[in-house]
Amino acid sequence: MAITKTWEINTLERELADGYVNKVIYRVKGIDGSEEKARTTGEVKLAKPNSLIPYKDLTESTVLGWVKTKLDADNAGTVAAIEKSLEDQIALINTPVTETGKPW
Repeated sequence: MAITKTWEINTLERELADGYVNKVIYRVKGIDGSEEKARTTGEVKLAKPNSLIPYKDLTESTVLGWVKTKLDADNAGTVAAIEKSLEDQIALINTPVTETGKPW
């Protein structure tokens, strides 16, 4: 089955004076079929832009765009690396290469 990577916003930190979102905590779920098998969480700090979208008008889609842009700007390929890591984790869950235990 194909692995689906679902990006979500966990929470935002903002300045009350003007609604500027300065930090975003995100999560990415790795879903195999209909089952979530892996997850990663992270955060990005955002520089204050010249013009602000009013806080009440923000959408998850808009903020996810900021997160992905910031991740890739800070470290080229980060979005792809996060998604690849989830795929690798799920591959190991589906086809383990090690096992723990004792033979007795």
